[in-house]
Amino acid sequence: MAEISAALVKELRERTGAGMMDCKKALATCEGNMDKAIDFLREKGLAAAAKKEGRIAAEGLVEAYIHGGGRIGVLLEVNCETDFVARGDEFKQFVKDIAMQIAAAKPLYLVKEDVPADVLQHEKDILRAQALNEGKPEKIVDKMVEGRIEKFYKEFCLMEQLFVKDPDKTIKDLVLEKTAKIGERLVIRRFTRYEMGEGIEKRQDDFAAEVMKEINR
Repeated sequence: MAEISAALVKELRERTGAGMMDCKKALATCEGNMDKAIDFLREKGLAAAAKKEGRIAAEGLVEAYIHGGGRIGVLLEVNCETDFVARGDEFKQFVKDIAMQIAAAKPLYLVKEDVPADVLQHEKDILRAQALNEGKPEKIVDKMVEGRIEKFYKEFCLMEQLFVKDPDKTIKDLVLEKTAKIGERLVIRRFTRYEMGEGIEKRQDDFAAEVMKEINR
C-alpha cells in the first residue's frame, strides 16, 4: 500500500473540502492517486464541492481580458451563488486566471459534451487513418483512437486542459478546489476568444508564449 503523507491528505482536503479522515481513507483506497481519490470522494458524496453542484449559481462576473495591446481578447462569464462572493478578491482572481488560461491555451469548447458530433467523428476518422497508416493491427486501432481522442479533449476542452499556472491540476480540478475554498458553487458558464487577424493568412507570432510571460511576472 502506498504511503499516504500528511501533505497529500492536506492537498486533497483543499481540493475537495472533504474531512481529513475521509481524505486519508480515499487516498489509501486509491493507493495515493489524487485524481482517483477525488472521484472516490465525489461518488461517496463526501466532497463538499460535489455537494454544491445542485445549487443555483446566478451571480458572478463577466471578465474582459485583453492581451498584447489588443491582439488577443477574451470575454468570459463565471458564476457563483452570491454577490458577496462575486465582489471578493479570491473569486476575482479565479476569474482572471481562467481568462488568462483561455488566452494562452486556446480552448475551443468548455466541456467534452460541447464538441459537435460531426467534429468528433471527423477527428476519429483522421486518427483511425493515422493508426492504420502506422501499421497498427486493426484489432487495437479503436482503442488507440479512443486514447488519442482523450488527448484531443485535453487540448481543446477548457475543463480538461492543464492549468497553465499549475500543470499538476486541470481546470476541472481548479474549479473543485476553489469551490471548496470559497464555499459556493462556481461555474464557468461561457467564453469567447478573439485573436486579431484570426483566419487571415499572416506572420505567425507565439501569442500563447507571450501570455505565459505575463502570467509568470
